[in-house]
Amino acid sequence: MPVVQIELFEGRTLDQKRKLVEKVTNAIVESVNCPPDAVTIILRDMKPENYARAGKLWSDTR
Repeated sequence: MPVVQIELFEGRTLDQKRKLVEKVTNAIVESVNCPPDAVTIILRDMKPENYARAGKLWSDTR
């Protein structure tokens, strides 16, 4: 049973999330030959102040 965790910045619409999980599920089904109901996807919305790159918070780079 594949389990995928995807972290996104807050602000994605419900429709964008629906499209994302559908496409990711299809890619896993095709890649590892499993049924769609065996795929679990966990989406996590992150606030930009909870992510940093190169020593700077993402919220400070905007």
